[in-house]
Amino acid sequence: MMHSDTHASALQLDEAALRQAATADLDEGAVTPAYGPHRDAIIALLNDALATELVCVLRYKRHYFTADGRESPAIAAEFLVHANEEAAHADLLAQRIVQLGGSPDFSPSTLLSRSHAQYDESSDLQDMVRANLVAERIAVEAYRQMIHLIGDKDPTTRRMLEGILADEEEHADELKDWLHR
Repeated sequence: MMHSDTHASALQLDEAALRQAATADLDEGAVTPAYGPHRDAIIALLNDALATELVCVLRYKRHYFTADGRESPAIAAEFLVHANEEAAHADLLAQRIVQLGGSPDFSPSTLLSRSHAQYDESSDLQDMVRANLVAERIAVEAYRQMIHLIGDKDPTTRRMLEGILADEEEHADELKDWLHR
């Protein structure tokens, strides 16, 4: 049987490394050297996700204002809820990009080219629901891939993305229900 002191020493923090990491490059804020070479790649992933969320806000807003038909008031209300939730996701992403020392890219001229999802100008209510469902499924897959790529390289970003993913999955389920009405 192993002695309990052996277990305790295996789970001790390296105090010298903590101090070294904490005192180096104070202008970096929360970003310590442990972020290593992955920080720029993570910022790039987050900026593409930011573009996707912004395009989704615009698509949902357009659909909210242009939805027409017998069931349109209820569906349009759902489009507005989703637009606001996508805007909140964009805010989270932009905030995290800044925390990582990056610059959030809100440039309108490149939003569509950087977005994983498409903008949609459908006028038929079911086409709107379908376009939003496809976009949500794209977002679900994109966030799953990002979470996998980031892994343990940035646990804070991974947890944020996992929360956004849960919202996107909920959106997809709600849209699926509207599609079959």
